[in-house]
Amino acid sequence: MSACKRLIYLVKHRSLWTYVRRNVATWSPVGAAFNTKPHRRLDLHEKSVGLFGVPELSCPAGFQVASKKSLKNTELLVEKVCNCPPGTETVESFDQLSDGLCKVADLADFVKVAHPDPVFREAAEKTCIEIGTVVEQLNTNVELCKSLKRLLDNPDIVAQLDSDTRRVAELFMFDFEISGIHLDDNLRKEAVALHVKLLDLNNEFLVGSHMPNRIASSAIPAHLHLQFENEGSFIQIGGLHAESPDSLVREIAYRIYLYPNAELMECLEELLKCRYKLAKLVGYESYGHRALKGTMAETPGKCFSFITTEPSLYSPYLSLGACMEGLNNLFFQLYGVSLMSEHPSPGEVWSEDVRKLAVVHETEGLLGYIYCDFFHRPDKPHQDCHFTIRGGRWCQETGQYQLPVVVLMLSLPHPTKSAPTLLTPGMMENLFHEMGHAMHSMLGRTRYQHVTGTRCATDFAEVPSILMEYFATDFRVISQFARHYETGQPLPESMVARLCESKKVCGAADTQLQIFYAALDQLYHDKPLDRSTTEILKETQQKFYGLPYTPNTAWQLRFSHLIGYGAKYYSYLMSRAVASMVWKQCFVQDPLNRDMGERYRREMLAHGGAKEPMLMVEGNLTCLTFFFSPNLRKDCFTFSHSSN
Repeated sequence: MSACKRLIYLVKHRSLWTYVRRNVATWSPVGAAFNTKPHRRLDLHEKSVGLFGVPELSCPAGFQVASKKSLKNTELLVEKVCNCPPGTETVESFDQLSDGLCKVADLADFVKVAHPDPVFREAAEKTCIEIGTVVEQLNTNVELCKSLKRLLDNPDIVAQLDSDTRRVAELFMFDFEISGIHLDDNLRKEAVALHVKLLDLNNEFLVGSHMPNRIASSAIPAHLHLQFENEGSFIQIGGLHAESPDSLVREIAYRIYLYPNAELMECLEELLKCRYKLAKLVGYESYGHRALKGTMAETPGKCFSFITTEPSLYSPYLSLGACMEGLNNLFFQLYGVSLMSEHPSPGEVWSEDVRKLAVVHETEGLLGYIYCDFFHRPDKPHQDCHFTIRGGRWCQETGQYQLPVVVLMLSLPHPTKSAPTLLTPGMMENLFHEMGHAMHSMLGRTRYQHVTGTRCATDFAEVPSILMEYFATDFRVISQFARHYETGQPLPESMVARLCESKKVCGAADTQLQIFYAALDQLYHDKPLDRSTTEILKETQQKFYGLPYTPNTAWQLRFSHLIGYGAKYYSYLMSRAVASMVWKQCFVQDPLNRDMGERYRREMLAHGGAKEPMLMVEGNLTCLTFFFSPNLRKDCFTFSHSSN
């Protein structure tokens, strides 16, 4: 029996664990891959295949080679698009153009954040800026826009397009419009200059928001020095230490990590000014109006209406390997999909701790690859996130589907000699959340990469990941994988019940916090600031949050979501409302129901952004409550993950 067939057989029969003498659990291939350290390759003569198997990226200089190759191909495709007759080929060429740039830019966007080698990070950052500048220039290229306009202005041609092609064409036109294609030459040049300036400001703020603050060691009680990282006569504080049991450690970290940084404050204020100026230049009332066009919320007004109405005993049962086996089991039962551990080729990954998973469907075969960068290392950002490295699309030129490639990045502790990596319930939920994003990318089968996987409306993109949090706290799911790493004993149902009850205790506070974040984000992007961002923070916190503002802190300078989610942070709340509806109508009775899993994939996951978000939701639910109705707002604030 092949390894693939054997794993599928094991999953089907739920025989994920076998027990040897002394009751020590052993693991299936996927579980073992994450509960043990990888074997280091010793063959120094093997040739590097390059990061993610891209030959050019065997060294940092390869980014320039890849960028140059991509930009040359871009020139050829631009010429092709501008000269081909209007029709499906026009849209396909646009998507190929986007795909070629995204393959380099998305990969570089990840490497500049995650690679341990600063030379690689610097090369990737330069590539991001170079590709980003070209993208902004293309978004205001009049001839490119005219080629698309010739298509969309011809009703006879539009009538011949399939629904996916028509939507992608409209989305590309939308990108032109919000970039200022309708402006005269001078104003278009000004819009491009603002876009390029924002690329630099975005990068500066992102880097700064993750930089540690430092303080003289003498200012911290000596017995607490070991809690933080030492740097000569200084102590570095790179996070809030929110999980520390010591209240003094938490207070020190909060006050020092959030202490205002004048340069970063200036960067944020300039960034917000540039965003507002750009939005006004291209014809929007505010950056919030520009950012929300095409989303489920539609306008800042509706967004505000939505957001203003309403150390663990578990860890030994939640080894990383057990949780990965649980995900493997869940995905097979819902979608017929298995996670297969693969050994990466030399040079393919940026750290020896990275695991590579092939996602294999029982009948469709290989769906794509997930690189799991799960473990803490120096200089790695302390954030959990999903990166698209390569989007899926149907390749007309090869007659094959371009398989998606993504990275999941967490910051988990390393396994030790005596124990595997053990997760808190919160870590486990985050793992399920990020894997929801990954499976959105893997299970999509879109014709165009421009709308693949998570490339959809921001307030819809979080639905699959938040839905996974419901599975992560349902005993019927947990009971299939939560086993003590030493004895193999299952996690008692009573402990799961207590965990679910504990979530209700802070549920309202968490909702209130998210509303505060969302409101602050909207106010920053509503109109030109008439006072400092800190004053706005203080006023908003007093209005929307139960805990008072702490003097001499500037939390907004650590709010890195202002870059990727500018004017769209409300999306988490709205996505939670939709995920709640999907859970209650589709999975609450039976979270392992294959028919519902297939339906959910067919109606919501498969389309990426190729369909309107509300149409996907309507297609999946038996009935739909209008989004801004009182019932839906009530659903938004229902955070109990129990099956009741």
